[in-house]
Amino acid sequence: MIFDEAAISAFLITFKLAAVTTAVLLVLGTPLAWWLARTGWRFKFIPEAVVAMPLVLPPTVLGFYLLIALGPNGPIGFLFESAGLASPAFTFTGLVIGSVIYSLPFVVQPLQGAFEAIGSRPLEVAATLGASPADRFFSVAVPIAWPGFLTAAVLGFAHTIGEFGVVLMIGGNIPGSTRVVSIAIYDHVESLEYAQAHWLAGSLMVISFIILTVVYGLNRRFRPIRLK
Repeated sequence: MIFDEAAISAFLITFKLAAVTTAVLLVLGTPLAWWLARTGWRFKFIPEAVVAMPLVLPPTVLGFYLLIALGPNGPIGFLFESAGLASPAFTFTGLVIGSVIYSLPFVVQPLQGAFEAIGSRPLEVAATLGASPADRFFSVAVPIAWPGFLTAAVLGFAHTIGEFGVVLMIGGNIPGSTRVVSIAIYDHVESLEYAQAHWLAGSLMVISFIILTVVYGLNRRFRPIRLK
């Protein structure tokens, strides 16, 4: 077999993590991106900088502070234990929390750009026709900005697949629980098992290339008309 049971398990955990993270990011990132695109607050550059921080922070730095926060003595870990739940550190739940924070800019920034590209005219026209703010968002903004949603979902998914430093710090290397493909590749390289590492790394490269090719092809074919 090309992939043994451990490798298959790592792939399943990786894709499950990417899918859950992307879904959570779209739910949380959409209202945040909409607010950033529409607000006239003069200090909006502050939340924009916070969202973009994972782009410049070393993953080990972000992972370390997240580990502290998720641990039993951290604020998030304390909340979990207060609710009768175990600390999320070194669990799949912890991986999801860390991945959501680490991949946040890859979802929020494309959505913000898509919302800003809509302009104000379509929303103003909808308002004159009696549409409520919610109607204007779901009936006008979302259909126009759907390529931005596609790009955000794909980038968030692909970025989560390739995570290493953050997931290693938060989840460790627990087979069948937190051992994702990137960590499995590292383990094979450490053990000088280059053939297994080649198969895993090459598979991720092919998957990432296919995903990005599809999304860029769809965006090019169905590029929306931008109204000002």
